[in-house]
Amino acid sequence: MSSRLAVLSSHLIHVSAAMASEKEAALAATPSDFTIFDKIINKEIPSTVVYEDDKVFAFRDIQPQAPVHIVIIPIVKDGLSGLSKAEERHIDILGRLLYTAKLIAKQEGLDDGFRIVINDGPKGCQSVYHIHVHLLGGRQMNWPPG
Repeated sequence: MSSRLAVLSSHLIHVSAAMASEKEAALAATPSDFTIFDKIINKEIPSTVVYEDDKVFAFRDIQPQAPVHIVIIPIVKDGLSGLSKAEERHIDILGRLLYTAKLIAKQEGLDDGFRIVINDGPKGCQSVYHIHVHLLGGRQMNWPPG
């Protein structure tokens, strides 16, 4: 096996293991009023903050899936545990999350493109029931995503 093939094989095994653990976490997760994101917002759990205003909070993912992987969350959840729970009253915060993703992408130098991901529910691999946007970039994305 060539060294390049060995590296690729090792990478695929790592990615498969990470995807399996994400899937397991999503299947085990349950909606609750207080999540790990609330602890991050309240600075009870340290994070690398990249953006914060009175509506949203953004930090670097601790298990990045791309060179740039930032999680963007609303400070006030207001019952918005996932996208499928959105109501008309959430329109402004949903727009704010996406606009903030655009601002952070520019701040991070992702001028050549990026991906936005919102996982919803167990089959969507959602593991924290506090709506959040993943901003991924810094490498070529593949399609279909998975």
